[in-house]
Amino acid sequence: MDWEQARSRVYAVGLAAALPAVDKPLDEADGHTLAEPLSPRTDLPAFVTSSVDGWAVRGTGPWRIVGRVLAGTTPAPLTEDGTTVEIATGAMVPPGASAVLRVEESTRTAEGCVDGVLRAAPEWRLPGEEAAAGEELLPAGTPVDPSVIGLAASCGYDTLRVRAQPRAALLVFGDELLTAGPPAAGRIRDALGPAVPAWLRRYGCQVRPDDVIGPVADTLPAHEEALRAALADADLVCTTGGTMHGPVDHLHPTLAALGADYVVNTVAVRPGFPMLLARVVGTDGRVRFVAGLPGNPQSAVIALVSLVAPLLAGLGGRPMPVLPHATLAEAVPGRGNHTHLALVRLDRAAGTAHPVRHVGSAMLRGLSGADGFAVIRPGTSGAAGDRVPVVPLPLLPGERTC
Repeated sequence: MDWEQARSRVYAVGLAAALPAVDKPLDEADGHTLAEPLSPRTDLPAFVTSSVDGWAVRGTGPWRIVGRVLAGTTPAPLTEDGTTVEIATGAMVPPGASAVLRVEESTRTAEGCVDGVLRAAPEWRLPGEEAAAGEELLPAGTPVDPSVIGLAASCGYDTLRVRAQPRAALLVFGDELLTAGPPAAGRIRDALGPAVPAWLRRYGCQVRPDDVIGPVADTLPAHEEALRAALADADLVCTTGGTMHGPVDHLHPTLAALGADYVVNTVAVRPGFPMLLARVVGTDGRVRFVAGLPGNPQSAVIALVSLVAPLLAGLGGRPMPVLPHATLAEAVPGRGNHTHLALVRLDRAAGTAHPVRHVGSAMLRGLSGADGFAVIRPGTSGAAGDRVPVVPLPLLPGERTC
């Protein structure tokens, strides 16, 4: 399947299976997604608020001091011309006040009054100046980060209605894999078992240490048992390796035994084409997903950004990720009829993408210094100066690219 078509298809099936809405306290909402629009419960500000430290005055000066207003209190009205109360920034302006005089622009008279020249513009914030009660500030589908949490608190919320975070598991396939120590005697160190859960957490998944299983023995019964067990609790199960049809590649027959149907089965992209996404409907009627990641580490990450990222956006009720663009600093070759995802480092100040070295599908050195993948569409090549889409690598919850 064409790479762009695959992204669109997995997003659509994810959105159709969007996770239920739950209420989360503000201090637990970071990394979730709004399930309904965020609107203030009152006008913001809710009352006339002094924007400076100074004096709330009535009429013309000099003004006789009759009190003080601090933030968090409800002041008595000013009823007489020529009177004033000291006022703090953020305090409620007393009814009857005609202006606020900045403290640094005021003087004390010999009689103990306050005098000064008022500015033409009011030194207060009016109700609804930032937002009106009920006005939509953020739509459903907005990722919750610290700025959203702060805005929600200012709007009067104690909890937020958000999408439940997907629970993910990882099955690592391959008898040749070591889980400790250096490679030796024909066996290689598993790099995906430690890395993939961290990528999934950056996409907003819950992954516990005991959700990572493997290496699973290279037999069909072992694959079936492991996948059935993982699907009992997870919304998404990622697997590493076994996506082809070699003598010990048992993922496809395992999916057949579970009655899964393919959403995507191989993608016209290089590296990483033998990726897949399958859908499994449990006995409880709930839809779960299996993402088959190729065994080569960089190819596995390409499968994550190509299939898992849009799937999780759909499950979270978020919009389809829009790819930023950058200008190629150097030429990047095409891959014939396949989309080429080329590792690049971004110079965000200059808006340029620089290809990195050590980018074989089995290598992780180039990935460790990259910010994402430049997209070279089928039948084309990238010349220096071309503007191309970039698939960013996932960030920590709450982080934003420049």
